[in-house]
Amino acid sequence: MTRATPSDNRNQNCRHFSLPDAELFYWPAYLTAPAADLLQQQLSRELHWQTASIRIYGREVAIPRRQVWMGEPHCRYRYSGTDFLPEPWHPRLRELASQISQALQHPFNCVLLNQYADGQDHMGWHADDEPELGLAPQIASLSLGQSRRFDLKHRQLECQLQLLLQHGSLLLMAGTCQQYWQHRLPKQAQAKAERINLTFRYIAPK
Repeated sequence: MTRATPSDNRNQNCRHFSLPDAELFYWPAYLTAPAADLLQQQLSRELHWQTASIRIYGREVAIPRRQVWMGEPHCRYRYSGTDFLPEPWHPRLRELASQISQALQHPFNCVLLNQYADGQDHMGWHADDEPELGLAPQIASLSLGQSRRFDLKHRQLECQLQLLLQHGSLLLMAGTCQQYWQHRLPKQAQAKAERINLTFRYIAPK
C-alpha cells in the first residue's frame, strides 16, 4: 500500500485516517494560498471545460458540473456508459502530476478535473473503481476554491466519515478504499463560489 510521505514540511500537517478497509491521508494546506489562487485562476481561464453527459437507466443525462479529462494518450476512461478520451497535458498539470507522484511515491499519469460553479453543483455516491484503474487504485484529490463537504461511507459496514476539503488541500484515498467505500460531494446551499477538484489517477499502458 502506498504510504504518503511528501518530501518537505507539508508532511508535518498530514492527517491520517486509518479506516476499515481504507487508508486516507489529508494535507489541509498542500499548496500555499498564493499558489492555490494562481492555479485556480489559470485552470478556470485556460482549460476547455465541458458539460459531459452520462447514461443513467438508458437515458443521457447532463452531469451537474463541468469536466476535463487529461493525461497520457493511452488513458482512455469509461464512466457510466460514456467513453472519455484524454486531452493532452496542460504544462502546469503535467508538472503538478509529477510533483504529486514524487511526493506520494506513486505514479499518476492522468487527471479528472471537475468544476463546481457553486453549492448546487455536486457529485453523487460513487467509487473510482473502473477496470482501467486496476486493483486498489490510489486517488490523489487536490481541491481549489470554495471549501466543500466530502462524505465517505463503507459499502457494507455502518461506517461514515465527513471531511471539509479546503482550498489548496490534498486528499489521498489509498489501500482498498475504492473497493469498500463510496464517496460524494453533496449539494451545499451556503457554498456560493467556484470549486475545482483534480483527481489524479494511474492507468497502466496496454
